[in-house]
Amino acid sequence: AELRSRAKAINFGIIYGMGPQRLAQDTGISVPEARAFIEAYFATFPGVRRWLDATLEQARKDGFVTTLYGRRRKIPDITSDKPGLRVQAENMAVNTPVQGSAADLIKKAMIEVHSRMRSERFEARMLLQVHDELVFEAPEREVERLKALVRETMQGVAALRVPLLVEIGVGTNWLDAH
Repeated sequence: AELRSRAKAINFGIIYGMGPQRLAQDTGISVPEARAFIEAYFATFPGVRRWLDATLEQARKDGFVTTLYGRRRKIPDITSDKPGLRVQAENMAVNTPVQGSAADLIKKAMIEVHSRMRSERFEARMLLQVHDELVFEAPEREVERLKALVRETMQGVAALRVPLLVEIGVGTNWLDAH
């Protein structure tokens, strides 16, 4: 879990423009090693570089980016002459399709999970959403059935080229469920 968390932070950091100095600082490696790592990352995943470049080009052309489900975010500073504003806008242009699409997916999943819970007469309740997590309160007798419903619904919320995977934890509180 810790390795996955660090890998996720590094991946998102690189995608969102983390430079060698920041990567070195965050991971404890040297700046030349970090620079080599970033170069190797984009060599290994050239599609990521193509997507980043295409997303920024489209944002500069249109002045906005969209999520998977078509929500738009205007990016007015994407062509700013002020480097600080432009870099911030570029980060937003890259972040929005990823995080905005994740938000679209979790909202869709929440609606579908709630609908199924009502139609299947669960006593369990969906309590809250935290980023890409849903938190439920359920009687012990419903836990296994709820886990199956949540996994099936969330993994099937969209047909993507990359499968959506769902991890489920159970505990007496949110911390214990992790």
